[in-house]
Amino acid sequence: MQKKSVVQLWLLWVMLFSSSFAIGQPPRGPLAISPQIHPDNKVTFRYQAPSAKEVKLSAQFEKGSVAMTKEANGIWNVTVGPVKPDIYAYNFVVDGISVMDPANVAFFPNERFKASLVDIPGQTPLIHTMKDVPHGSVIYEYYPSVSGTTGSLVVYTPPGYDKDAGKKYPVFYLISGTTDTEETFFKVGRTNVILDNLIAEGKAKPMIVVMPNGNIEARIAEQKGGPKPADPADREGQEAITRAINFEADLTKNIIPYIEKNYRTLNNKDNRAIGGFSRGGGETLRAAFSNMDKFSYVCSYSAYLSPKEMEARYKPIIENPNRINQQLKLLWISVGDDDFLYKSTVEFMDFLKAKKVYYKSLVTDGGHTWMNTRAYLTQTAQLLFK
Repeated sequence: MQKKSVVQLWLLWVMLFSSSFAIGQPPRGPLAISPQIHPDNKVTFRYQAPSAKEVKLSAQFEKGSVAMTKEANGIWNVTVGPVKPDIYAYNFVVDGISVMDPANVAFFPNERFKASLVDIPGQTPLIHTMKDVPHGSVIYEYYPSVSGTTGSLVVYTPPGYDKDAGKKYPVFYLISGTTDTEETFFKVGRTNVILDNLIAEGKAKPMIVVMPNGNIEARIAEQKGGPKPADPADREGQEAITRAINFEADLTKNIIPYIEKNYRTLNNKDNRAIGGFSRGGGETLRAAFSNMDKFSYVCSYSAYLSPKEMEARYKPIIENPNRINQQLKLLWISVGDDDFLYKSTVEFMDFLKAKKVYYKSLVTDGGHTWMNTRAYLTQTAQLLFK
């Protein structure tokens, strides 16, 4: 009887607490459904801000911001499009302040402002579209890094990795760009979905993909309690080169040993690839050219090295092109014709051509975007480890 009374008192307390908690909450406003993708690929965006004076949509597929209209219930909305199928970043500008879409859980991982993401489907599924195929796994890993810090990685293992404990796999180290994080090739690049689809179609070999964070200095500052250093203004300057060298040291001394200890990997240069976008592409080229014994596949997306740096730091490569042509199974360089790095990247390709260093190239439409990067990843993934 006493035990029953205790239970009854406990239930009464829970009811009273819940009631007082509910009374103390402000009334919930109308539900803003956003983004809403229509069958014709028009998209409606909504944002609840009854007190705002002005709300605009800023989207990657629009040339400028688009004014939104306020409804009587305090929700602002606008319908745009039809929009070409792809994944785009967007945000709202509320009385001059950029904000994410609170109704959307998909966001762009970034060291600074985190925009929201909208995935516009195509009539024919795009390569990054989730399909009914076997899927790999995505794992968040933490490893001992430089200066006593803890580094972070996102690791993709291919379908079937957990079923055959004796099988080993090649590894693709994939580095994202300036202000991006280790999550960006996963959440924006959709690396795992692209690889799942290509492997299912027999177009890519099963591989492990390791996605590190290329900004070691920011991590050290964060974990040591210091201010985050500004990104180098000059991509060809000494500070940018020094930071790339620091990343290279972390990659070769910490990341690769950690992966090869904890995953079933094929541990030789012919089963290692390295690639990256923007800053990650520069880090890729520098790490590969400084460690020709570690990588046979090198993929640069929207990145380059200047002839001056090549002459100063990589003379063995340009003085003996036959050797590098034999050592590398793939040197890939790609860029968009509207990319702000287009001119420098083409100059880099012309320099390699003049020095008789073999490479494959792809010049696409568009700019310095993740839409292009997904396309480059799709193309190069089919060339690795074959």
